Amino acid sequence: MNATVRRVGVVGGGQMGAGIAEVCARAGLDTIVCEADATAARAARDRVAASLDRAVQRGRLEPDAARDALAHLAFTGDLEDLADRQLVVEAVIENADAKTEVFTALDKIVEDPAAVLATNTSSFPVMRLGMATNRADRVVGLHFFNPVPVLPLVEIVTSLHTASETVAAVEGFATGSLGKTVIRSQDRAGFVVNALLVPYLLAAVRMAESGFATAADIDAGMELGCAHPMGPLKLADLIGLDTVASIAESLYDEFREPLYAPPPLLQRMVQAGLLGRKTGRGFHPYGQD
Repeated sequence: MNATVRRVGVVGGGQMGAGIAEVCARAGLDTIVCEADATAARAARDRVAASLDRAVQRGRLEPDAARDALAHLAFTGDLEDLADRQLVVEAVIENADAKTEVFTALDKIVEDPAAVLATNTSSFPVMRLGMATNRADRVVGLHFFNPVPVLPLVEIVTSLHTASETVAAVEGFATGSLGKTVIRSQDRAGFVVNALLVPYLLAAVRMAESGFATAADIDAGMELGCAHPMGPLKLADLIGLDTVASIAESLYDEFREPLYAPPPLLQRMVQAGLLGRKTGRGFHPYGQD
C-alpha cells in the first residue's frame, strides 16, 4: 500500500460500513461503497446522508463539511468498481462464509498487488480471510466501533501472515488520515474489546432471562451505579442482537468456556427478528427515526 491512501473501498453499506465510509469521506478520501445491488447502494447513501445531517444538527460538523464529505462518496452495486482501490474495508454481515466470499472476490478484482484488504469483523479469524486470497500478507483486521464517526478507537488485528509493512501502513492510515486511536490485538476470537465486553453483555442477558431483574433495572443499575454511559442491554440493542450472538458463538467455538455461550433468550430473539435498534425492538422498544 502506498504511503498515502487516497482511494478507499468499503464493502457493505449497513450501520458499520456506512460509518466507515463517512469517516473516510470526511477525511477527504475518494471513497466508494459497494452494496449487494443498486437499491441497497441507494439505501447506503441515504444512511450516510442522514448521519451527516445529524452531525450538522448537533453542531459536530459544519454544513459545508457535510456537503464536501458527500462529494467524496460514490455508491455502487458492482464489486468490480473497487478495482483501483488502495485499501478496501470489508463490512458485510457478521458471517464467516459471507466474508470469505468477499475476500476471494476482492483478491481477483483489486488490481494493485500492494493494496490492503481489511476486515471489520468483530470476531472471526483474520487468518481464515487471508487464506481465501493470494495475498495473506496484505490482509489485516481493522475493527471500528459503532457509531464510527463518534467513537475514536480502532483495533488492528494481525494474522500469522500479515506483513509488518501492512500493519504500519494501516496504522498510519487510521491515526493519520482518520484521526483514530489504535490498539493492536493478536488474531484471537473477540480481539481485545469484544473478548472483554461480550461476556458482560451475555451476563446481563442471563440476568434478564432468569427474571432476576428487568431490562430497565439492569441498565439503570450499570448506568447509575457504575457510571456506564449505556447499560449492557441497551448496548446490546445498539450493536444488534444478531451481531452479539454471532460474536458469542465465535468466542465459544474458539475457547469453549460457558461464559461465552449465547443464552437461549438471545438466540430466540434473533430468530424472532427482534434485533435491537435496527428493527425497532430488542430488550427495549425504539421509535423509528
